[in-house]
Amino acid sequence: MSDEDAATDSKLTLSKRRWAAEGKFLTGRISRPETERLPPGQHLVKNWPVLDLGQQPEISTSGWRLEVSGLVENPLTFRWADFQALEQSTRVTDIHCVTTWSRYDNRWEGVSTRELLDLVMPKAEAHYVMLTSYDGYTTNLPLVDFAAEDAILATAWEGQPLSAEHGGPMRLVVPHLYFWKSAKWLRRIDLLRADKAGFWEMNGYHMYADPWKEQRYSED
Repeated sequence: MSDEDAATDSKLTLSKRRWAAEGKFLTGRISRPETERLPPGQHLVKNWPVLDLGQQPEISTSGWRLEVSGLVENPLTFRWADFQALEQSTRVTDIHCVTTWSRYDNRWEGVSTRELLDLVMPKAEAHYVMLTSYDGYTTNLPLVDFAAEDAILATAWEGQPLSAEHGGPMRLVVPHLYFWKSAKWLRRIDLLRADKAGFWEMNGYHMYADPWKEQRYSED
């Protein structure tokens, strides 16, 4: 069995597939972000739990690359020094994980997704994004959500370089969606014409993942 096969058969992965089949954690209660900060079915934590596919890739900044391609006018591949030379931003946002925990007021530093999109210039027919990580993980989201004002390609958390277990040296953070959409160890960003399911989306999880609508699992 390959490392990738072993990862996809990890205990957490098998559990989360079962949760999707059973509809676990669903409350049926609808709350709205403008009136409630904590989405339905969530509980607050002070720590930051570690969740992955069973392996954590070792990525040196000297070997790190980020490729942005697909439906863009200016495909780019960034080395670490290139990425650090981009305009740096700070965001303070919440985390909402599909496994029911939330953490408030996380301070991120990195490059805003809008800054990146300004450089690659999406084509008019680009409507979706597929994210691919160094561990082989994939996830999808609409381009408008990737380009949200508070979305960031984070390299630091709470004033420290982002640790490997939490997706360092760089991960995506899209705060208004469940956190599985915020891919760790990001390696590639592809802009697409049509939506395409990623890893968890092919394993029973929702294509969009709005925490306030409890979009944990597929509607199929």
